[in-house]
Amino acid sequence: MRAPAFWTTDAFPAPLLAPLGVITRALTARRVARPGYGSGARVFCAGNAGVGGAGKTILARHLLARLADRGETVFALTRGHGGRLAGPVRVDPARHDAADVGDEALLLAATAPTIVARDRAAGAAMAVAAGATAIVMDDGLQNPDLVKTASFLVIDGGAGFGNGRLLPAGPLREPVDAAAGRCAAAVLIGADRTGARAALPPSLPVLTARLVSDAGQLAGTRILGFAGIGRPEKFFESLRDAGVTLAGALPFPDHHAYRPADLARLDAEAGRLGARLATTAKDAVKLPPAFRARCAVIEAGLAFDDPAALDRFLT
Repeated sequence: MRAPAFWTTDAFPAPLLAPLGVITRALTARRVARPGYGSGARVFCAGNAGVGGAGKTILARHLLARLADRGETVFALTRGHGGRLAGPVRVDPARHDAADVGDEALLLAATAPTIVARDRAAGAAMAVAAGATAIVMDDGLQNPDLVKTASFLVIDGGAGFGNGRLLPAGPLREPVDAAAGRCAAAVLIGADRTGARAALPPSLPVLTARLVSDAGQLAGTRILGFAGIGRPEKFFESLRDAGVTLAGALPFPDHHAYRPADLARLDAEAGRLGARLATTAKDAVKLPPAFRARCAVIEAGLAFDDPAALDRFLT
């Protein structure tokens, strides 16, 4: 689903729905107060205060790579949003597809061994049994199943915390200060266009990073971009910034399952515009191989302004 426009503007009906945020706050507070399971591995969580695409999976992949570089046997752990398997199950890209384990799990599995489990404690136990010394959770800041070594509050600099209200009046699962209080640091991705940093407790370290991609390979190419991620406009902006001639941009809902009709529409529109198709790596894992082969697949990652500052939290 796409986020309602009033989550960013605080327009009607956000003020009308605001009293329901008391229920959201109470339910989340009650949930996170439950004791967690000590897995025996170090557990790092890439989470955020709200719903939507803040960049959790990109940070999780970065953490997986950094921990592996430091000699850890590291596994990814995710709920498998959009997949039918409850787990715990170890993702096998040769056997599983997005309908089984979700798109994010397939993306994580390209970086490190990945466990899908709605019961995070059971998933962590499977990872440890397979030799994991460190686990990176993609999302799960509000999930108390595991004792965490360090959590990172991921913030999209372009979206911030939306209108600052709790669900359903806004995008927040809990107040920002409550989420921040369980985190070792915040990771601010991109320029802070909404003043999100000012909403954080002054004592919380803020690590700054920027998105980087290989879209430069398409500079000067006429492209029809499509994406079904939390904020598709970020992908389209990255194409423009790379010097791509963006002939068209087709956004889809986050975790969108591409149907034959969608693929036919994309082919037809690309033909009409005389453009090549380009999409994200997260979308690519959901495409049939023959269709994917016709698309330019753009890989994205993070570049930290001070990589050593992040490493201190991983020691």
